[in-house]
Amino acid sequence: MIAVRPNGWGMVEFLIAVALGLLLTLLASGLLIASSGNYRNHSDNAWLADGGRYALQLMAQAIRQGAYVNWDSDLAPPELPASVDGLDAASVSRASAGISAPLPAVAHGSDVLALRFAGSGVGTNGDGSAVNCGGFGVAGDTRGWSIFYVAEDAAGEPELRCKYRSAAGWGADAVVRGVDSFQVLYGVDTDTPADGVPNTYLNATAVRALDGWKRVCSIKLALLLHGEYNTRADTVESRYDLFGATYSDAHADDEGVRVVEGSLPPSQRQRARRLFALTVALRNRDG
Repeated sequence: MIAVRPNGWGMVEFLIAVALGLLLTLLASGLLIASSGNYRNHSDNAWLADGGRYALQLMAQAIRQGAYVNWDSDLAPPELPASVDGLDAASVSRASAGISAPLPAVAHGSDVLALRFAGSGVGTNGDGSAVNCGGFGVAGDTRGWSIFYVAEDAAGEPELRCKYRSAAGWGADAVVRGVDSFQVLYGVDTDTPADGVPNTYLNATAVRALDGWKRVCSIKLALLLHGEYNTRADTVESRYDLFGATYSDAHADDEGVRVVEGSLPPSQRQRARRLFALTVALRNRDG
């Protein structure tokens, strides 16, 4: 007599199949989460690269245009106030005149950089050859402003802004979001007579104490940006020295030149971060 085995799975086979299915689902979910995290981290880094390059490009253009005087114009006075100015660990409002009304600092004591230049041409916006950081032309009978500072947007996210004066009055536009710190140093020519070469780099407070704004001939910019979400897989707590470790060690009182991730809120420590730095020479120097 031949024994007939019943069709279907027994309880043991069924439980093994369920366990294997759950294991495969967990593995697939882990791969999906890791892939999604890597994608978001890559996306954040790409965004940081684009935003940082754009911000430096805009500021470099404003710096190179700074101190320009149209000496062919009958309206150009022989003596002008300094064309470069700045504030350490401060912010400014959108509507105030220039940087005359400082506000408390945002984002690790971020700085304020202010640049002035002569316009060109006649009419409300001149001939378009001299423009402020907002893209508005500046007429030859006025001096334009390009001011860079950090403020919080409506969601509380620090952003670098460009402030300018147009025909409608003072205004400001966002340049890039996610600012951890924006720092500025000024290359000052201390030689007598001046030779146009910076001998030392100082922050705004030191330049003002030296009464050296008209001797500024180059500017160092440093901008630390972060992504929108915690997308990094590593747990390393990095340290960012915006002007190098030597400067940070020697200037512990210069707020914001060193940012340590371990001191940030836990919700921000694992974000993608990128440091951008640039030194720009003024094509035109006061004096």
